[in-house]
Amino acid sequence: MKKNNPHAEGPDGLACIARLPLSSATLNHLATLMRDHPKKIGSPWRALPPGKIAGIVLAVLRCDQRPGDPAGGNGLYRTAVTRWVREVVGLLVARVPSLDRALKKIARNGGGIVLLDGSLIRTRRRIGGENRKNYSGKRKCHGLPVIALTDGKGRLLWVSAVRPGRTSEITACRHDKPTAHLRAVGLGAVARRWASSAWTTVARSPTRR
Repeated sequence: MKKNNPHAEGPDGLACIARLPLSSATLNHLATLMRDHPKKIGSPWRALPPGKIAGIVLAVLRCDQRPGDPAGGNGLYRTAVTRWVREVVGLLVARVPSLDRALKKIARNGGGIVLLDGSLIRTRRRIGGENRKNYSGKRKCHGLPVIALTDGKGRLLWVSAVRPGRTSEITACRHDKPTAHLRAVGLGAVARRWASSAWTTVARSPTRR
């Protein structure tokens, strides 16, 4: 006899709690930014507390969660979550130091060597003509390449702007001209040895005297 099992999903959809692989310090830092920013722009009211807004934004940025999903689970409009994500991205970008500033800080603290490498941030496949330029032939996937700079202990100092996925790491490195910035402050860099004069030059940058 066929059983008539009830549907698990109700008319309003399902809501679930997700666990993010992030530290509480990240959440608190983001919540502080979201707490101070509305006051500065003269719009102090928000539909949720700063801590909860920070958690929703992190879910969207870290796990590629669709804005409409956390919006529906919290009784919000999708546009509100999208606006919060854009606000947070803008606040974080404003706090990113320039390459010169990051290198000068290392030099002032007595550092002599920095680590330089490239990475690809994977993205979804885009539609139409935008799809081809974001495909990385080297890694056989879609994404956006960045150049990252860290100190000798691997702590992140600076990240370049993203570029189309078809851009090679060598081309991105040449565009940002890290060797010129390194020489200006008397620092050397350690990079993976690529079959290119650009990366060889980076590896042979003069150390601080």
